[in-house]
Amino acid sequence: MQYAMVIDLNRCVGCHACTIACKAEWDVPADQGRNWVRRLGPSNTPHGLASTYYPGLCNHCNEPPCVEICPADTVEMTFTDVKTNKTKTMEVAATWKDPFDGTVQIDKERCIGCGACADACPYGARYVNPDLGEDGKADKCTFCKPRVDKGLEPSCVQTCLADARIFGDLNDPKSAVSEYVKKGAKGLTSAAVNIGPNVLYFGNQKDDHLLRTTSTPTVMPEASLRRSLLARMKPEMKKIKNLGLLGLAGAVLAHSMDEDK
Repeated sequence: MQYAMVIDLNRCVGCHACTIACKAEWDVPADQGRNWVRRLGPSNTPHGLASTYYPGLCNHCNEPPCVEICPADTVEMTFTDVKTNKTKTMEVAATWKDPFDGTVQIDKERCIGCGACADACPYGARYVNPDLGEDGKADKCTFCKPRVDKGLEPSCVQTCLADARIFGDLNDPKSAVSEYVKKGAKGLTSAAVNIGPNVLYFGNQKDDHLLRTTSTPTVMPEASLRRSLLARMKPEMKKIKNLGLLGLAGAVLAHSMDEDK
């Protein structure tokens, strides 16, 4: 199974009902977002004047760089397929790709708030929520996994006034998302960023051209290893600082950590 979402640009009216529903469902800060809707155009394209929207969210990629970069200590976790009750045990850090439904998730308890995963995402789909814990916690779209596991649709899909969001199993050839793929829906990929996004877009020639030329990432970002390393060191440095044992070098390092928060 691989959960996926199709955005039908022919239907999207840019009303932002999806972004508001997401904030309400998951208590997202007003100045942050698990998803977004950006207006594109009017602009000329080879196919004519185009004006559309870019509804974006975590792509739950097949090869998510955010998972590899997470510096949190790994633990053994057992995953269960909600449909078959089959289980699989894996070593995972604070973020992982679910072996059964293909979603990318975050363990807020073990996340150290370093932001390395947000740096690594070429789609800019992660952020650090400062309201979660002393140092903040990484947050993003989860495809509303708790809702989906109960047989419900993601909040943004349920709320979409124009039925522009279609959710389902990409591995099921009879699913609505698979039908859209047959019609030409595809993710925002480039030669440099081709990591298997599972959010796909479908639209007419001119709007699709505008979306892809303005919103497709063309460079894989270099995640900040310095930030993740400092985050791992922060608890011990705080202990030393509290004991009054920091010299000049330690004080400089502690100040650097504070700047990276």
